[in-house]
Amino acid sequence: QLQASGGGLVQPGGSLRLSCAASGLSLDYYSIGWFRQAPGKEREWVSSIGVSSGRKYFADSVKGRFTISRDNAKNTVSLQMNNLKPGDTAVYYCAAVRGNPVLSALWLSSTYAYWGQGTQVTVSS
Repeated sequence: QLQASGGGLVQPGGSLRLSCAASGLSLDYYSIGWFRQAPGKEREWVSSIGVSSGRKYFADSVKGRFTISRDNAKNTVSLQMNNLKPGDTAVYYCAAVRGNPVLSALWLSSTYAYWGQGTQVTVSS
């Protein structure tokens, strides 16, 4: 029901835009989170956007470099990633939960009921 796309190979300092498309879900009613998992590491939360586009949250590691937005007409959520670093290399997943979770739960994988299949982002020269 969720599909992440837009990953690829990019040089350090470059940009990518990831997209999370939904089918069978109207994202108007869902908060969306982006997570990533690098080889040998645990999945980590990257960013979330609430039902209202005014609620946007970012992990400290990406703050100031990543932005998140939603287009309810297209039923998609995007993650714009700028000034990418090798440490951003990971498989990126989008996830959805109905409504607005409490802030303390935004970064928890268990908060989200629906998950996309992931898209690979590789930052390398």
